[in-house]
Amino acid sequence: MKIVIGGTFSRIHFGHIKLLTKAFEMGDKVCIGLTSDSYVKKHKIVPVYPYSIRKKNLVKVINEMRPGKKYSIVMIDDKYGPSVSQDFDMIVVSPETKPTAININSIRRKNGLKPLRIVTIRRVLAYDGNPISSTRISKGEIDSSGKKISREKSGTKTHRPLAKP
Repeated sequence: MKIVIGGTFSRIHFGHIKLLTKAFEMGDKVCIGLTSDSYVKKHKIVPVYPYSIRKKNLVKVINEMRPGKKYSIVMIDDKYGPSVSQDFDMIVVSPETKPTAININSIRRKNGLKPLRIVTIRRVLAYDGNPISSTRISKGEIDSSGKKISREKSGTKTHRPLAKP
């Protein structure tokens, strides 16, 4: 079974791990659409690592968690990537990206392709009951596992500069 997923994967966190784990459990081959730097500049508000660093980190995580599994990482310049034009069986998404998967299936039908089975993982929540996200990690609210980041005596958030992980 061929699976497709996509994202920015700037600061890999437990939510990403859950998404990747489900994709590799469900499929023989996983295609990961990784947003390009130009896409990030247009659509992201918080700082994001350059594509080369995000790809390197993603490869490292995948090889640690699923050694020997077949996968590819492709650069995408939109939120659809190869999912609207190539042969896949399934897409694994988060609740936040499920509407995009529904749009993908609409485009696939228009292109004469079979719709993808949509598998939605559950949100991975941080200590405060809110979803873990790269944005929250970038802002210094939580770490990649969803734990609270300690605050300085002044009560302000500890700022973490965007540097190579």
